Amino acid sequence: QVQLVESGGGLVQAGESLRLSCVGSGRTFSGYPMRWFRQAPGKEREFVARINQSGGSTSYRDSVKGRFTISRDNAKNTVYLQMNSLSPEDTAMYYCNAYNAATNYWGQGTQVTVSS
Repeated sequence: QVQLVESGGGLVQAGESLRLSCVGSGRTFSGYPMRWFRQAPGKEREFVARINQSGGSTSYRDSVKGRFTISRDNAKNTVYLQMNSLSPEDTAMYYCNAYNAATNYWGQGTQVTVSS
């Protein structure tokens, strides 16, 4: 069992930055690839970024490439999402996700609101 708690969201202006954090419980945190998703009102949840267990491999949705960076610190059981050059289109609830072939664990989400 892995419990995930996100933090770091808030209200910012377009062009500003935020860093989201997701802290996981349990000694097995480092064994999971991690993903960030987001969901805007009235829209489906969408993939944002992924990082493998060691942190050596990452991938992103096209619209955030070059602006967002996913990273992890397994010693702190934490995954991060650094978000730069934010735009109103990035406004959403952001969720972290630990997964493997058998299961998915989700946090409760943290709200990011970007004003124009």
